[in-house]
Amino acid sequence: MFVTALSVCTLGLLGAHGQRAVVGNPLRVNEARIVTRLDELAKFGRDDRGHGYRVAYTKGDIDGRAWFIAQMKRAGLDPVIDAAGNIIGKRQGKNPKLPPIAFGSHIDMVPDGGNYDGPLGSLGALEVIDVLNEHKILTEHPLEVIIFSNEEGGTVGSMAMAGNLTPAGLQQKSQSGPTMAEGIKAIGGNPDNIQSSVRKRGDLRAWVELHIEQGGILARENVQIGVVEGIVGIVHWEVTVEGFANHAGTTPMNVRQDALLAASRLVIAVNEVITSVPGNQVGTVGKLAVTPSAYNVIPGKVVLGLEIRDLAADKIETLFREIERRATAIAVTSNTVIRFDRQANASKPALTDKALQQTVQAAATALGLSTKLMQSGAGHDSQEMAAIAPVAMIFVPSVGGISHSPQELTKPGDLANGANVLLQTVLSIDKAKAQ
Repeated sequence: MFVTALSVCTLGLLGAHGQRAVVGNPLRVNEARIVTRLDELAKFGRDDRGHGYRVAYTKGDIDGRAWFIAQMKRAGLDPVIDAAGNIIGKRQGKNPKLPPIAFGSHIDMVPDGGNYDGPLGSLGALEVIDVLNEHKILTEHPLEVIIFSNEEGGTVGSMAMAGNLTPAGLQQKSQSGPTMAEGIKAIGGNPDNIQSSVRKRGDLRAWVELHIEQGGILARENVQIGVVEGIVGIVHWEVTVEGFANHAGTTPMNVRQDALLAASRLVIAVNEVITSVPGNQVGTVGKLAVTPSAYNVIPGKVVLGLEIRDLAADKIETLFREIERRATAIAVTSNTVIRFDRQANASKPALTDKALQQTVQAAATALGLSTKLMQSGAGHDSQEMAAIAPVAMIFVPSVGGISHSPQELTKPGDLANGANVLLQTVLSIDKAKAQ
């Protein structure tokens, strides 16, 4: 027999909009089960050297998704794959007319990545369902556990759900080789009917994502929970520097059109521009390909990958215009040509919902956990979801601030803290709407 979430929420303090963040609530997640499942998921895509390669659309990703769907079914969820390849596990609520509360993350990883970025939020969401099942609790709202496809390749699944995945974006190459459209087909989606995956504002009561911080702020300050106030926008440009390839031994220094030398000056210029104004903005040149790449040939062409991140879209554009101006001057003095090609699927900055920030804060405080209001310097599916639903994000510490690395680690106690805050946040959202 199921009971309502309200019947177990007997003691507590008032949070946003009068909802009660429960102090005496006996519901707690199973830390050991979360850790075990993280270890099980980590096996998918692991190579003979023990390195992870569950990159979107690869065999590791496909096998990991199949495993997760099986876990959803064991938890009584009704999983479906939408046209964008997102896995959506549905659980009924007492009132089917209410919009679902959705929570989850992603399970794909960067090449040679870690085991916590994405999987914690995904398995934390599954743990919430298991706890509700074990206590025979039926929420007022329907619930949806959403595992987004290809988050690491540009928040592709959530972008599609928000209606922002363009035809150009579908034809963009993924990290594993196929186009996004080809990859979506490989994981059971239907790129030809991508519009069917779109959700409108009001279709969801809220979206909540638990995630490792991926930085070192919480760990350095010894804070247990990060309450995320906003997620930075991310814009990529492919930058082509064209000079002239020539013999390295017979071409005098003063007549060379060295593309790599010009590119090097541009990399330095990017750093100077980004650091020239106050704020938390970051800019990175993280990709570089040199042609023809030989000891005895002056580089004739260099392709760079430029990225700028900030919480304000206009600031990103201002910084880029200054980088572009500096590039024009570099091209003139080096007798090269520099072109910028803005990539599709840029992520817009997104603020989380103020009321949900307070709900997360109240839940963490009721659990006796320390908190910090902070922005996310990494991109997440939540910033796409912010266009269609109130959004909240919960951060837990990353040891050493390491992420996108095999050394990525979050301690078991912190994993459980985050999942407990997620559980109480979902229950508080459900109760606030039901009252």
